[in-house]
Amino acid sequence: MQTRHVRRMAAAFAAASIVAPVAVASASTDTSEPGTSEPMDTTAMDTGAMDTSAMDTGAMDTSAMDTGAGTGAPEITSDSSAIIAFLMPDIASTRYELFDAPLFTARIAELCPGCEVIYLNADADPAKQQQQADSALVQGAEVLVLDPVDSTAAATIVNAAQSQGVTVIAYDRPIPDAPPDFYVSFDNFAIGASIAQSLIDELDAEGAEGGLLQVNGSPTDAAAGLIRDGVHSVIDESGYELLGEFDTPGWQPPEAQNWVSGQITSFPDQIAGVVAANDGTGGGAIAAFKAAGVDVPPVTGNDAELAALQRIIAGDQFNTISKPINIVAEAAAEVALAFVEGQPPAADTTLFDAPSLLFVPTVLTQDNIVEFLNGPDNPFPIEDVCTAEYADACSELGLN
Repeated sequence: MQTRHVRRMAAAFAAASIVAPVAVASASTDTSEPGTSEPMDTTAMDTGAMDTSAMDTGAMDTSAMDTGAGTGAPEITSDSSAIIAFLMPDIASTRYELFDAPLFTARIAELCPGCEVIYLNADADPAKQQQQADSALVQGAEVLVLDPVDSTAAATIVNAAQSQGVTVIAYDRPIPDAPPDFYVSFDNFAIGASIAQSLIDELDAEGAEGGLLQVNGSPTDAAAGLIRDGVHSVIDESGYELLGEFDTPGWQPPEAQNWVSGQITSFPDQIAGVVAANDGTGGGAIAAFKAAGVDVPPVTGNDAELAALQRIIAGDQFNTISKPINIVAEAAAEVALAFVEGQPPAADTTLFDAPSLLFVPTVLTQDNIVEFLNGPDNPFPIEDVCTAEYADACSELGLN
């Protein structure tokens, strides 16, 4: 199974492997497991949902995009040199430490051996991310690749960098209030619509009765707002009542678990399904049902994290989204180097006034997870997925 995607930058280069980073400076030394970090302090945050009403909705239509290779990206010479900062938002999502940073760094090293990558992770702290961006600018970064903790607060980073002639590439999460020079991401609206439609189709096939819970991502994350809107585009017309909706501070699974626990008490035997915005919040929802000693209804997810794949195999989680990180990480590296060379790449669309590359994800359920796990987009060895705890369930699906 191949994830369909729109344009690749410098597609003639081979896909990068996860290798030991070369010429990397990193201030991120926290390798704790997700969920063990301290929850983000949201007391001073705007807890309202991100307003996406002004976005260019045409950006979500990828059906007519050029899916071929060859974008006219500049030839990157081996003697090019630049400092590029890769600023990620948190460690609660395992992807940033395990995949995004190593893949981005490897692609830069492959295309530009003389370039240096400064990798920094804000650990869900907007103030820390501001400090990290300031530090990168002081160190002479020519490009900031920024996945914001707080999409509103990140406007300050964008404005400061651009005022110094530094390029800003928004990564994964958009920055609506201060358009960056470019945006690279999977299509977050499509992610929300896809996981919701998959869930509704399953509930309809089961003849399910009851209502839905909607567990969104962080209220300070514009990407979470797009996922939320994609979910609503489906469930609002589904015929299933929305029993409750929650914006999860900092995407923290314990926050999601606590809220879902309260909903189980408020709506006993009435919850037909849960639309959770990512695997962490989905895992929190599943934990709430198990702690309450009741059956777990179909629960969605997003990111295809290892734990989520195992939950799908075991029948605890209904779906997730396959977003091969190499696609966006390598594309972001190629876009960054294009700006370094003074030849900004062409965009396929525009989102929040930023030229953008948006990639289309794939929904995973038990119906296609074996194909995914045996295919090129799976980053995990089968033995890491099918551990002793999941051996029987893997065997039932034909995974050995």
